[in-house]
Amino acid sequence: MANQLNYELMERSLLGTMLVENFLILNADLTPDMFQSQVHRSIFRAMQHLAYQDKPVDYITILTMVDPKETGGAPYLANLQNFADSEKFDSYYEMVLDAWREREKQKLLFHAQSGNWSIEDIQKALDRLQTNTTRIDTSITNDLVAMYELPEKPMEQIPAVPTKIKQLDRMLVGFRNGELTIVAGRPSMGKTDVMNYFAYTAGVAGFLPIVFSLEMDRTMLIHRLVATTGKMNRLRMRDPYKYFSEKQKENWVHTLTEVDKAKIHIDDRAGITVSQIRAQARSIIRTNPERKPIIFIDYLQIIFSNDTRGGNQTHMIGQISSELKRMAKEFNCPVVCLAQLNRGVESRQNKRPLMSDLRDSGNIEQDADVIILLYRDSYYAELRENANEEYGHEIAAVDTRAYVDARGNEPLELIVAKNRNGPTGSVIVNYRKSTGQISDRGVVM
Repeated sequence: MANQLNYELMERSLLGTMLVENFLILNADLTPDMFQSQVHRSIFRAMQHLAYQDKPVDYITILTMVDPKETGGAPYLANLQNFADSEKFDSYYEMVLDAWREREKQKLLFHAQSGNWSIEDIQKALDRLQTNTTRIDTSITNDLVAMYELPEKPMEQIPAVPTKIKQLDRMLVGFRNGELTIVAGRPSMGKTDVMNYFAYTAGVAGFLPIVFSLEMDRTMLIHRLVATTGKMNRLRMRDPYKYFSEKQKENWVHTLTEVDKAKIHIDDRAGITVSQIRAQARSIIRTNPERKPIIFIDYLQIIFSNDTRGGNQTHMIGQISSELKRMAKEFNCPVVCLAQLNRGVESRQNKRPLMSDLRDSGNIEQDADVIILLYRDSYYAELRENANEEYGHEIAAVDTRAYVDARGNEPLELIVAKNRNGPTGSVIVNYRKSTGQISDRGVVM
């Protein structure tokens, strides 16, 4: 009974969320019979009818379609919006769907037993049940017809999100729709600066960068973006009034305007799930239809998972990476997720990372379309220099200036270790740690 009540509340939440976000009515692949409650079936049937006619869906328009008694009464219908929860929509959808499948399975097995079905017929029926939630055209005939005139006219290029790094764009053709890219490195290697560069570049190119910063708070991330765009030392950003030069103060408004042009969105909630990321991204995409989205997440290993079976971290990370890949396909946009590398890389003589260095790798190598590993020589020189300060004569002194040119640039290696649809290899860019700037080697900063 309690379990039935829980499903009743979840169904109310689904209907309430769809009343608030009408586009979900046709996007969610629900049918009226998937609801346990007859009242909810009637409500959803009316909602679908209105949505198919491209009419607004609210409790007033629903009451014009059906008798109030069939909807539980006008007050019940009006109260549904109080149960709306877009962040939990996907989770509730899956649970309601599983409950429907279980009910249908029990009906199927009853009919199979009374009708003395063969095992083969039972298996076919169960397979149809599993794939019956979405009507998919699996024939390739229409696809072939669409290709008929390809040799006779220029092909329309599907825009990928550029990186403005020539060699990397040549290798990846930019970040592509439906692809999951993992950018991995050791702590302080420059992952967040790389993400900021990709996000800003995408925004300036006319795309919609949506950043989920699970580790760094919103203010700090914005300060980093401003410092990079304005070519300002990040230490000066701690107190611009005190440390900025007169020229920097004069350029301040211009710098803020340039950052705003990228139209970046930042969600800095800690410990959120992929479902919450999906819900927030969906909302942002919905309210910014003029731009094609690209989603950034910092970082993979601290995304919260509801799946805690056995407390197996590797299993949970694998589950999360699979969900991220599904999200990229669902939104038909690129998803770029940062990730940590194992400490073991530092014990090797050659410290350039490998895919096997991904922490709690699980299915990351399998799910990702592109894996980029970050490496810079000066990182390990900095570690040795810090250790030298701590332990004195026990560790040989290292001059980190050997890795940095007169302008403050140092080489940062982007190792494309996996590229499902293209070549692999290394790309070296300029990295200025003091400001977070990244640029092509052909560009002087």
